[in-house]
Amino acid sequence: MAKNPMTYADALTNALALEGLNEDTRTTLTALKASIEKKNTADRKPTATQTANGNIKAEILALLADGTARTVTEIMSAVPTLHEASNQKASALVRQLVEDGAVKREVVKRKAYFSLA
Repeated sequence: MAKNPMTYADALTNALALEGLNEDTRTTLTALKASIEKKNTADRKPTATQTANGNIKAEILALLADGTARTVTEIMSAVPTLHEASNQKASALVRQLVEDGAVKREVVKRKAYFSLA
């Protein structure tokens, strides 16, 4: 299996490079390629879920601002919007904050604690 599969834009570029295409086909392929490239580079506004998750992340950062290292369970109990959420969602949001560099993760006796970076 190829590591970098061919994209539609790459396939259209290859098709346009072929000789012997009639002008109608070339025009259609060019328009299709432009449409695909426009779709891939479009600046999209965040979805409602992404916006809500951003607000929850801000609440998590505000909670951790006191300098206390906490587990995901402790974060869930302290952040009101996470009371009804699953542990998986809370863990995913905290993991995203760790990947962004806003939060650091420390493991003590096989238990993960999170604090501000």
